[in-house]
Amino acid sequence: MSAKKSPKAEVAALRAEIKEHDRRYYELAAPTIADAEYDALLARLKALEEAHPELLTPGSPTQKVGGAVSSTFAPVKHARPMLSLDNTYNEEDIRAWNDRVLKNLPPGGKPSYVLEQKLDGLSCALTYEKGRFVRAATRGDGDTGEDVTENVRFVHNVPLIISCAPDFLEIRGEIVLFFSDFNKINEGEKAAGREPFVNPRNCAAGSLRQKDAQVTKARRLKFFVHSYGDWLPEHGLPGHSAFLSNCASMGFKVEPFEIVSSIEEVVSRYKAFNPATLPYAVDGLVVKVDSFAQQKRLGFTAKSPRWAVAFKYPAQQATSVVRDVEFSVGRTGTITPVAKVEPVFCGGVTISNVTLHNFEEIERLGVRIGDTVVIERAGEVIPKIVKVVKKAQNSILIIVPKACPTCGGAVVKEEGLVAVFCDNPSCPAQVRRTLEHFASRPAMDIVGLGDSAVDQLVAKKLVANAADLYSLKKEDLLGLELFKDKKADNLLAQIEASKTKTLDRVIYGLGIRHIGEKTAETVAERMDLDALLKASEEELQAVPDIGPVVATSLHAFFASLAGKDLIGRLRKAGVRMPKPERVIAAGAPFSGMTFVFTGELTGSTRDEAEELVKSLGGKASGSVSAKTTYVVAGEAAGSKLKKAQGLGVKVLTETQFREMAQ
Repeated sequence: MSAKKSPKAEVAALRAEIKEHDRRYYELAAPTIADAEYDALLARLKALEEAHPELLTPGSPTQKVGGAVSSTFAPVKHARPMLSLDNTYNEEDIRAWNDRVLKNLPPGGKPSYVLEQKLDGLSCALTYEKGRFVRAATRGDGDTGEDVTENVRFVHNVPLIISCAPDFLEIRGEIVLFFSDFNKINEGEKAAGREPFVNPRNCAAGSLRQKDAQVTKARRLKFFVHSYGDWLPEHGLPGHSAFLSNCASMGFKVEPFEIVSSIEEVVSRYKAFNPATLPYAVDGLVVKVDSFAQQKRLGFTAKSPRWAVAFKYPAQQATSVVRDVEFSVGRTGTITPVAKVEPVFCGGVTISNVTLHNFEEIERLGVRIGDTVVIERAGEVIPKIVKVVKKAQNSILIIVPKACPTCGGAVVKEEGLVAVFCDNPSCPAQVRRTLEHFASRPAMDIVGLGDSAVDQLVAKKLVANAADLYSLKKEDLLGLELFKDKKADNLLAQIEASKTKTLDRVIYGLGIRHIGEKTAETVAERMDLDALLKASEEELQAVPDIGPVVATSLHAFFASLAGKDLIGRLRKAGVRMPKPERVIAAGAPFSGMTFVFTGELTGSTRDEAEELVKSLGGKASGSVSAKTTYVVAGEAAGSKLKKAQGLGVKVLTETQFREMAQ
């Protein structure tokens, strides 16, 4: 068993793991862990950040709503953020939520609650102008979604024209697929020799993102209203139940809902409700304060409304036997053990693969090949092993592979980390994942270079690293199954356009271990490429917000022969990698000042406030020190405010900060 990780190392590892799960869920529609397990990771990260506020950063998954925005469809900026809901899984948690609601309402302001089914589908926002459907967008990252207008036109219960509506109306809801239609689709996939979809939610997400809208039409998707983006209480509606009834009168499909007057009734309905009787996937109930006036008073956190919560059902379980263990290799070389279990029906689907996460988890569970185990499943995704219920007489120990299962390279384990890694950067599995990352939207944004294209390029040995992309010729692409004339031209044009991307995006795209978007931006703002290639670990660690683990990782890459060779080849190919230029307002009023934001802001997100500081010549930091110029304290400010007061750092309200920035 390795030594216990430091809080900083655990936070970094959790953020990397959560970000990968976000990518799989939101971008690939192919999650590998259950909702409850994801929530546990997020809860652990949140607890660490609260215990160590100096580790909290604006880019943390705890500060974001969803995943990245896919580059397949045009981006759509939401007029209001599409927030997610907080989750509760037991009676104690839902009662605690109720207590917080009552505490923040005036005395005697007892709320009524609206109960709705929590549909397990894909969130979507529909926009109507003068009663006509004009646009549909997915949630995306909460601020920006994907334009899926043409496909949503073929969701048969979405009205294209509505009456008695305001001039501008945004309706939000869930795109779902009924089990009967899901089973027919999978029968067709199997008959065509294709891999069937894992669950209805993934199938719905894939169906909505089809480039051919006729495929979407054939999938028989359905839309259910659950909220609004632009529908103010001033329109004459007193609350959420009236809103849902109004939507039904306009022709929208509204799931059954109920109004209750106490938390006891909420708990009673939850216990009596049986989602197995429904024709579509439901994983709990949504509880919302009915009154719009009370909703407004309760407000929002950075991610969720305080007046609504998801009351989810506990994970479903089944028993099976571990028949074998296989090892998959990720982008950074992480080797993940995956249990192959005797197929078992659990939560509506047949399970045969179960992630074991890492070898410490295997040791904790005491699981061996041949053992009978309990599999737990929640959220319609790949499950986990909860415990061993019967040890096999001739069980086989699961051991760390001595060589990479893909390339045969050396397997290493870094001190303080749980995972083991393939040490060969040329490993085909790593190459594939690294190229996908390099082409992703936050990195080089090479549209058209998805999983299938990368797999073929690597299999044909046309590409072994990022620099090879810039040597591709049209005839290379036309030799692949996926590419016709126009598609080949489009990808080559995208690759050419990526040569202008700034240094921070290149650093992030290289997939250096422990280096996320914010870290790449911080480094690129303070060092150009030549300085990075020469920098020592000490010089890198002197960069604000760069700790020893990140400094070691950066130095290991840029000082290595392989790293220098890759950078040299990218330069030779014409990838310019300029330092990111920040537009600084005239006069730079915040020049030389350092701001720290704490608590919840109402006028903007924390990211937006920090960008404003930077545009005015200042620095935004995540931790308070004697060198901090101002701490801006929003609602429910915590330990950073106390530390600032202890150090004598000047504290501003959000209003005072906005006045300074004018």
